[in-house]
Amino acid sequence: MADELAHDAWPCAPVPSVPGDVWHWQLEAMHVVSRVRTDLRARIAHPSVSTASTEDARDGLLLVFEELASNALRHGGGDVRALVVAGPAGWLLDLSDEAPDRPPVPAVDRDPALGGMGLHLVAQLSRGYGWERRPGRKHVWALLPSGREAAEPLRDRLPEQRSPGISRD
Repeated sequence: MADELAHDAWPCAPVPSVPGDVWHWQLEAMHVVSRVRTDLRARIAHPSVSTASTEDARDGLLLVFEELASNALRHGGGDVRALVVAGPAGWLLDLSDEAPDRPPVPAVDRDPALGGMGLHLVAQLSRGYGWERRPGRKHVWALLPSGREAAEPLRDRLPEQRSPGISRD
């Protein structure tokens, strides 16, 4: 029953295939997360990436990376791997560990001061997320927007004018 609740709480879905530059790291321990985060920050600051994304979106990627990486080390364990794909519309973040029988479980009815709210944060910042069980591994993933795709089509979503003679231009 608890396993069923966990499956319903965090969607079980295959890691999506996203084209783009692929970066990967091994995470041996918690102290490595900050080093990898620094490396990831440098990669997404490169003009080829930063001009196609907003600062808020890059900050969101770093935050989601830190949440999923720390969860993989705390609750999964074993050989923890991080993979980031920098695609044209954003990023795919895939953290895998050696605990395929321990799905991600978001905290329910917990005082936020007690922690454990990382998966809720991941869900809010992502446009898609889930987890997948593969032989000997669990993959927890999130798709994060670049921040540019939401701003560009905004004009087309404006409501139609109600008064004739008032132009949107």
